[in-house]
Amino acid sequence: MSRTVRALAAVAAALALVCACNSASTSQGPAPGGPSDRAGNARGVSADSIKVGGIVSMTSASGYSKKDTDLGARARFLRANAEGGVAGRRIDYIGAEDDGQDPAKNLAAARKLVQQDKVFAVSPMSSVTFSGADFLQKEKVPTFGWGTLPSFCGPEYTYGFNGCLVPSPGGTLNQTWPEGIGRVLGGARGKSVAIIANDSDAGKFGIRTFQQGFAAAGFTVSYAKASVPATAVPSDWSAYVKELLAGPDGKAPDAVVSVMQTPNNIGLFTALKRAGYRGVLTDPTDYDPGLLAKDATKQALDGVYVLLQFQPFESADPRMERFKADIKAAAGGQDSPPLNMHMLTGYMSADLFLSIAAKAGRDLTVESFQAAARGFSDTGTLVGDRSEPKGQKDSFGCGALVRLKDGAYEVAVPFACHEPIPFK
Repeated sequence: MSRTVRALAAVAAALALVCACNSASTSQGPAPGGPSDRAGNARGVSADSIKVGGIVSMTSASGYSKKDTDLGARARFLRANAEGGVAGRRIDYIGAEDDGQDPAKNLAAARKLVQQDKVFAVSPMSSVTFSGADFLQKEKVPTFGWGTLPSFCGPEYTYGFNGCLVPSPGGTLNQTWPEGIGRVLGGARGKSVAIIANDSDAGKFGIRTFQQGFAAAGFTVSYAKASVPATAVPSDWSAYVKELLAGPDGKAPDAVVSVMQTPNNIGLFTALKRAGYRGVLTDPTDYDPGLLAKDATKQALDGVYVLLQFQPFESADPRMERFKADIKAAAGGQDSPPLNMHMLTGYMSADLFLSIAAKAGRDLTVESFQAAARGFSDTGTLVGDRSEPKGQKDSFGCGALVRLKDGAYEVAVPFACHEPIPFK
């Protein structure tokens, strides 16, 4: 079993839902430069358009949704088309398939996009499962998304919009989170952290990476377990709270680091606060103004520090202002929906694809696209400086921390780039 499937298969319960199109490929076989259609053109590329589709967890069993990832991608592609497209071709973005955070549906979505819709690229791919990764790699489909899954680290045709965040040994770890929490606590020396994740292969991998990262920054890691069920949010968090706060010396940690999604974080953080915990609470997912609409959610997340690996929405960077304008235009030009990190994921996934495609130029094939990617770099983006193929092994090393305080987010640690550390 490949590392990709092994790392992701336990993320959600497989439903054995594979559409009839899965059993037979309709592709016509490769031509020089990559997969082609009957006319010999690169698959998804015509004289005046490039077809792109996405895979996004619009729905999930827990109610968690990444649907705004699709809006973010649409916003970036709309601006590209308004500016004349890529080398004279408009982007034909057909939208994103919903995989429901289910491995079988993720693979089915990948097959549909390639075999039926005949896309040139998949952008964005945003889910906690990526069982379609091996299929897209085999079919030579450039794929772009958030590099929080092992499938974004190594495969030739897969790109994380801010690099590889879960590398294999020999790669590097982004130190934004440990360095940021160290700054919040006035230094890591003599401080401890407890790290908790879901009981899944992805959760276990997260524990392994962040345990190394926080230790390297100078923290004592008092607890590091992937112990929370991956398929259902616990109704009683008392046992987890007791373990987290006990520590090997009976002392509560200075920070609790949750590598989980919003429904779990709400339950865990609420239970910790009720138990009297006054240390730092932090996670990588709860940067979403839409979460503030409910008082209970707002109260549960108040004071929480959230890891970002892009410029905060509160930033005065001109590129952030352009992002906001693009989202508003894609949403119909009326009042813009509350900004969230899913929008940014879709937007920057599309942006990286567009930037490499522009370098490939008019003679666009999979081969020319990959050649352009192998020598691609730019600077000053919303995720910092980008470079390929470096980003298929390492993160771009940049990020920030925001804090929810009194019903609003504020920048706690400004966007900066940190020297990554070797992953062992």
